[in-house]
Amino acid sequence: QSTCTLRGCCWSPENDPSVPWCFFSSNHGYKVEGSTRSTQAGFETTLTRLPSPSLFGNDINTVLLTGEYQTPNRFRFKITDPETRRFEVPHEHVKSFTGSAASNLNYKVHV
Repeated sequence: QSTCTLRGCCWSPENDPSVPWCFFSSNHGYKVEGSTRSTQAGFETTLTRLPSPSLFGNDINTVLLTGEYQTPNRFRFKITDPETRRFEVPHEHVKSFTGSAASNLNYKVHV
């Protein structure tokens, strides 16, 4: 039996070590709004915040989820505010991905 707090965090101790004890209910977080659009490297889709209590405040109601199938073993996702651009720290070894989506993936992504 699970117990949930006012902020939506639920706690349910399980005997299975692969099942998390702490989780959020399905009416917490964001939902896909509209369709998922294909890109050269993967996909992008708009997410809309569900009407649930805020964990940290100043929540963004609409965000953009971008996914890149970079290699058969590496998937990159990024969540951004489509209305407000923000500074991203440049890194000499981490460049923007400019390739096409990888094939023969060793993982599955469900949106």
